[in-house]
Amino acid sequence: MCSGQSNMELPMERVKEKYGEIIKNSKNTNIRQFLVPDKYDFKKPQTDLDSGNWLSANPNNVLEFSAVAYFFAKEINEKTQVPIGLINTALGGSPVESWMSEGALKAFPKAFDEAQKFKNDDLIKQIETSDKKRNDDWYALINASDKGLLNKDLQWNQANIDDNNWSKMAIPGYWAEQSIGKVNGAVWFRKEINVPKSMVGKPAKLFMGRIVDQDFVYVNGEFVGTTGYQYPPRRYEIKPAVLKEGKNTIAVRVINNSGSGGFVLEKPYYLAVGNDTIDLKGEWKYKLGVEMKPLQGPTFIRWKPEGLYNAMIAPLLNLKIKGVLWYQGEANTYNAKEYAQTFTAMITSWRAKWAQGNFPFLFVQLTNYMEEYPEPRESNWAALRQSQLETLSVPNTGMAVTIDVGEWNDIHPLNKEAVGHRLALLARKMAYGETKITASSPMPSTATFENDKAIIFFANVGKGLSIKNGMDLKSFAISNDGIHFVWAKAKITGNKVEVWNEKISNPTVVRYAWDNNPAAANLFSKEGLPATPFEVKKK
Repeated sequence: MCSGQSNMELPMERVKEKYGEIIKNSKNTNIRQFLVPDKYDFKKPQTDLDSGNWLSANPNNVLEFSAVAYFFAKEINEKTQVPIGLINTALGGSPVESWMSEGALKAFPKAFDEAQKFKNDDLIKQIETSDKKRNDDWYALINASDKGLLNKDLQWNQANIDDNNWSKMAIPGYWAEQSIGKVNGAVWFRKEINVPKSMVGKPAKLFMGRIVDQDFVYVNGEFVGTTGYQYPPRRYEIKPAVLKEGKNTIAVRVINNSGSGGFVLEKPYYLAVGNDTIDLKGEWKYKLGVEMKPLQGPTFIRWKPEGLYNAMIAPLLNLKIKGVLWYQGEANTYNAKEYAQTFTAMITSWRAKWAQGNFPFLFVQLTNYMEEYPEPRESNWAALRQSQLETLSVPNTGMAVTIDVGEWNDIHPLNKEAVGHRLALLARKMAYGETKITASSPMPSTATFENDKAIIFFANVGKGLSIKNGMDLKSFAISNDGIHFVWAKAKITGNKVEVWNEKISNPTVVRYAWDNNPAAANLFSKEGLPATPFEVKKK
């Protein structure tokens, strides 16, 4: 069972550039996926699915497989020769409450009451109608008002328009930092490039990184593609007849409905013909097409409590399963401390409903994401990782730590192979009996606080603790009041780490990797598994 939100849902197609050879050699009838349709139901648990079928892995089908789940299955199948069936039942953006049964929700009155509220079909219809009208009206107005579209004979996507008076901006970047400021609406971008004769008359690919929020892309006035929201990578095919020798124009219309619009940093921006490329980063011309008021977001009824459990979990309860893979948590960072209780309740409920004992429940801890900060601070992402760590008190659970394989600028990091491998390590030990492997990351077991330092003892150290990258341990913070933290010095002594700061005489709390993106964290096992982020307190 493979469930959770978008990082579990994310298919191999999204990472095909990174794993081209693996996809090419993926044919294996002993690895199969069943994709559960995305549905919700607030009234009662369903007993069957509307549609779906098993697909075996091959270069075509595997593009639809969950990338994390595929890499997991590939390793398990190679190590055990056991056929692996993956039931992909995940939905992007979903909070844990949406995967909980009505009975499990009773311990959480706010979520339970919301689930009752959405049993009303009239309410759902009313919300959907209102949301659709608000969205349709906003897009109708922007399309009717955008100066770049008003002259049908000379729209701003054309190659021959006069853009000499347009402003200039470095791409990638965000226009909030430019002269037009933090506005929402439509902004047009244009760039001239010189294409050599060797690249003409051949199919090309245009990589436009990631764009916030929606884009429409043209080459020499020819429409080559669009993407409706910010997260997918922009990869557009260009027909052989489009490029010409010499000057070519790329135009991009960007629609941003809230927040800061623009081009995400440190993503690929280039034109490719075979192995030949033209870098598109650098100076572009830009002009505001129309400024709009921010668009209020939709209600996302599909994420409400209980709905996904009833439609996407309950129909599967008669299946015999070996265990569960779970990758979720990003949507619960707003109530991170409660997650230890809600997540535990969900696991306990699922096991009771399946009535197959305490099957292995293996989950992925939130990876590193967003900008680094130079000083210790509070972090909802770190607090949720702590809740995930505390969930390991539930019997027969395992956690894959991924604090080292994220991307600061992408909530959907591409390295799904490492995540699948770490889940597979846990399964090999917990489900398939490889008792001699080190499957888990180093985790704090006990801690003692002395007058001037803390001593933290670790479990799951394998052949021992180690420092990755550099000579000194980083990302340890210490406090004597649990409120004000300072960076600490730390050293490994056997299976423990001593932590101190000369200015803290009576420490009571130690944190490690406590940030959205603790990129400096470098405590690992000698097997190469990163230590979990954590907080320990003096008792």
